[in-house]
Amino acid sequence: MRCLLTAAAGLALVSLPAAPATIPRPAPELSFKLADGKPAKLSQWRDKVIVLEFLLTTCSHCQQTSMTMNRVQAEYGARGVQAVGIAINDENGSLASGYVKEFGLTYPIGWAKHQVAVDFLQHPVMLRMMMPQLVFIDRAGVIRAQYPGTDPFFQNEEAGMRKMLDSLLKESRGSRTPSSRKAIPQQAK
Repeated sequence: MRCLLTAAAGLALVSLPAAPATIPRPAPELSFKLADGKPAKLSQWRDKVIVLEFLLTTCSHCQQTSMTMNRVQAEYGARGVQAVGIAINDENGSLASGYVKEFGLTYPIGWAKHQVAVDFLQHPVMLRMMMPQLVFIDRAGVIRAQYPGTDPFFQNEEAGMRKMLDSLLKESRGSRTPSSRKAIPQQAK
């Protein structure tokens, strides 16, 4: 089972229907702190294809996804891909630096408050957030796909990442065809 981050809402609220995130949509600006404490913004990688992971540093599935992203970044970085990880643990500032060292990550890892992820993902606050959360953003700054931790995408995440990145890299800047992939909020089981 993927890691989860629960909202304070009661179980009765979890059963209420919630609208999925709008896909495609412009990626809002996202400000966060890097593991070394320096400020960063998602827009600093404008004109690159971005694969963004919201993670919990203590989640084994997030750790696996981060290591996969490290391999993908090493291979695709020169082609215009930027992997970015953002920890949303409660003590995320103190944990992000150790996370980078422990897993030998070579792409930017930072941290932000939980609510930053909820807002960015358009995640219903009354539903559990299954971790990791993976987002693909094209060169024009449009969110083309996002996957909650329980999505079948994670059954072979590396192949899925490569397929998505290959597709986004093939697109010329003027001929984007929005993905029909919708994010589906995961309900408690």
